Order: sequence, then C-alpha cells, then structure tokens
Amino acid sequence: MTTMLDTKGMNCPLPILKAKKAIKGLDAGETLQVESTDPGSVKDFEAFCRSTGNELLESTEADGVFTYLIKKAS
Repeated sequence: MTTMLDTKGMNCPLPILKAKKAIKGLDAGETLQVESTDPGSVKDFEAFCRSTGNELLESTEADGVFTYLIKKAS
C-alpha cells in the first residue's frame, strides 16, 4: 500500500515534518509517496532517509514537482 502526501507549495522544513508524521502511521514495508515543489527537498529527503533508516526508493522531478517514494524500515 502506498500513502500519498502532497506538500506542494510548502518550503523546508514542512515537507520533511509532514513526511515524518505520515510515515509513523505506516507499517514496516509500506511506502509513502511525497510530492513537493521545494528544490531543497531533494537533499532534505536524502538526509531524512539516511538518518531514519527508511529507504528512498525513487526520487524524480517533472515540471517543477519533485516526487519521492519512501519505504518504511522495519
């Protein structure tokens, strides 16, 4: 199951804070897809996943929208 989180229009640190809250509600192995328009979110989500142990499965950009697919660690 993939949970969607729309953080478009929000700037750092809001996308990370909202993702952190959303991922807490997931079971291990479930995924969270986050959409953001903040260019700084690329490095933020890489660092977030490194520090939390969650896996960044995908990081893409299209038309100014950055999309991240994060798999919750066990």
